Amino acid sequence: MSRPSEQDAVDALSLVGRDHEIARVSALLAENQAVVVSGDWGSGKTALLDVVARDARRLGRSVVRLSGRRNAAGPVSTVLRQLVPAPKVPLVVVDDADRLDSASRQALASLSRQPAESRAELVLSVDVDASVPEFEQGHPVIELEPLDLPSAHLLLDRQPHPPTGRARLRVLDQAAGNPLALIELARNAEDDRHLLSPSRRLERALISRLAGLPAGTRAALLLAATDPVAGGLHEVDPGAWAPAERAGLVRFIGQQVHFRHPLLRAAVYHNAPLEQRREAHLTLARALTARPDRQAWHAAEAARRPDEGVAVRLASAADRVLRDEGYAAAATIRERAGELSPAAEDRAMRLVEAACHTIWLRQPQWTHDLLRQADVSGADPVTRARAVLLAGRALALNHRYAAALSVLSEAVEQVADSDPVLALDMLGTGAVVAYHSGSPAARDGVRRLLGRVTGISDNGGIELRRAWTSALIDPIGDRATLIHELPRLAERAAGDPQRLIAVGTVAWLLDETPRALDLFDDGLSRWRAHAPIPHSLVCAAWSAYFEMGQWDTAHAMAEHASAETAIADLPEAAASALLMRASVLALRGQATSAIELATDASALIDPMAQTMLGVRTQWVLGAAAVADGDHDAAFHHFRSAFTAEGEPVHFHASYAVLADLAAAAARIGRSGDVAPLLDMATRALGGNASPRLASLLHRAAALSAAEEVEAERHFRAALEVERWPFEHAQLQLDYGEWLRRRRRIVEARPLLLAAVATFRRLGAGPWTRRAEAELRAAGVGAPDTTATSLSELTTQQQQIVRLASRGMTNREIGEQLFLSRRTVESHLYRSFPKLGVTSRAQLRDLLPSD
Repeated sequence: MSRPSEQDAVDALSLVGRDHEIARVSALLAENQAVVVSGDWGSGKTALLDVVARDARRLGRSVVRLSGRRNAAGPVSTVLRQLVPAPKVPLVVVDDADRLDSASRQALASLSRQPAESRAELVLSVDVDASVPEFEQGHPVIELEPLDLPSAHLLLDRQPHPPTGRARLRVLDQAAGNPLALIELARNAEDDRHLLSPSRRLERALISRLAGLPAGTRAALLLAATDPVAGGLHEVDPGAWAPAERAGLVRFIGQQVHFRHPLLRAAVYHNAPLEQRREAHLTLARALTARPDRQAWHAAEAARRPDEGVAVRLASAADRVLRDEGYAAAATIRERAGELSPAAEDRAMRLVEAACHTIWLRQPQWTHDLLRQADVSGADPVTRARAVLLAGRALALNHRYAAALSVLSEAVEQVADSDPVLALDMLGTGAVVAYHSGSPAARDGVRRLLGRVTGISDNGGIELRRAWTSALIDPIGDRATLIHELPRLAERAAGDPQRLIAVGTVAWLLDETPRALDLFDDGLSRWRAHAPIPHSLVCAAWSAYFEMGQWDTAHAMAEHASAETAIADLPEAAASALLMRASVLALRGQATSAIELATDASALIDPMAQTMLGVRTQWVLGAAAVADGDHDAAFHHFRSAFTAEGEPVHFHASYAVLADLAAAAARIGRSGDVAPLLDMATRALGGNASPRLASLLHRAAALSAAEEVEAERHFRAALEVERWPFEHAQLQLDYGEWLRRRRRIVEARPLLLAAVATFRRLGAGPWTRRAEAELRAAGVGAPDTTATSLSELTTQQQQIVRLASRGMTNREIGEQLFLSRRTVESHLYRSFPKLGVTSRAQLRDLLPSD
């Protein structure tokens, strides 16, 4: 019985996500140990062995490559016996060692027992469930587990036609992290059937493994392919599974059947005739009385025509599916409910409800498709209005800002008097568009329509929607009014995750970042309890975590956002996620990586149409230049946040750049260029600047001042605001440096010591080194090198090490950072040698507490 070859996919696999495993194999071989690489077919065993053999040849090593294919068993034995007395030890690389004959395996084992000076290096691959008794004791086993989500996305991106949107979601779900399955299913990603199918060639090879199985076993396998819960059904004879288990086709975990490979499940399902598949769905629909959501789904798959009873059952299951499986599954359930609805009005209502889920997924094309199918022309007014709102949001996601504002504005005019809550929801979406574009016309248009909407209080709903819209279009001019309303809005949002996050966003826009952080913490934890956290909410909260110095959490949120945007295929969202990641990397001194990410982000946006992201991109590039010591480049990047005439490119984001611009200008003798910008900003802001923004302006003025008295006055004013740790430490460093150069050493030292402590805690390597240099110049001995050691780690390794030092388990770290347990273990394995530790307990002594 033949099985699919991994070699066909080697080039495409490119060993995505296997860096750690390759490094471990190399390290173990260097210690003269025989290494066993274990994994399912399609996991990349052959490709990994190819890399090991290639690297050995590049070093001038002799490599013997063997295979466990049956027709090679005899020659293998002969070759191995000839190797034992060889004067120069080679590297022996063996594919499919579990398929070798006993004599060959014994010969391999004898190689691994030779004296160290004459022992051949040996690496062999085996099937994950194979029994190879000769190597079960005393030899390290490296298992190739399913790829994590970021690696799976990267592999899909490397395909000739990478799937996007809804199709990518299906591939990721059905491939279960297997590289070969990801590649195969990506080829048919647009198929609208229950399960995606592999290529016909591979499907035939897979189905050949079913030859000779009893009819009852094949029927049971079809049920299992239709739904893994089939293993616990009374309708299946328990004895029917034994032949499939013996053939290595399935395994059981509890009562659930798991196919040895996701492609095998797809092949079994698609190989069955249509009527047999329908009967399988009917059997499951009758049997799964304890699982009403699964029961409803199978009844729907078996339906030949619209059926209101089935549609009702599907729709009622959607909330449970949302909690357990996420927005994509819930949208699919509601879409199917709409398709099975006999009445046009019910169909429209259910398809619009499905579109509500796809908006959270940031899937505008899927949203447009659902709204097109819905045909809301004959629907009730509420359904029609919701459809307009969703259409506007989908247009905004696609960066069709003008179209989105046009659709939403027209609808607001129509419902402003009859439904103020809906009108404000529409204006809230328009305000998001206005904020991201920075367009004065868009902001003016939203403000004009906001004056048209009247309505009484509904326990904070209307007030919160008004505050959201005002904060987005003018967080500086409307700050005084909004600050007054903020406590009441927060109180009325208690217990409601969506309102908590909305109020948190308003608080962040007003520079009330500590309060925003508390609201985001509460809102996000409550949201997790009933549904996955959408990318849009991650983006809203990220800035608060970043600004408050919680960089580990911010970086984890950025990684999560990147994974989500890979599904959504939205350039602006992808750029935003890249800039989030780049921001942390830049301040932690990984300038090259930060510049690469920011450059990738800039290629995805039009900075003239998306001015907020345009300013953010230039700030990241400027921060990376500062980390690299290139203050001239930093000056030019920061200066681009303002027009040639000195106006802010973005009405909100630009002003926060002034302090960094002044610092770069002071380094290159161009402070005179900043003074006019500072004067214009001060006049424009009037008395509306937040304490944080006022502190940043004072820092800029201190660094640009020509007179010492004036500079010191601004430094002292800036120091009064302490809640933003990195910005405050920058100020302490600037002032401490200024004092030291005027020989006021005693006054400088406390500021510099405080700055060093903050920079170390944050992992801001370049700023730590600069502050330490200032301390030495001020006569204070060099501190310990913990921060320097940490700076040698990647950002993700730093995050994991810091959390491990607090006593968190690998599982807890993974949950907080959106990583698998295996990824956490891998990073700790590579980080310990760089830090000079051998255990987690030592981390608590090595790292300063937060």
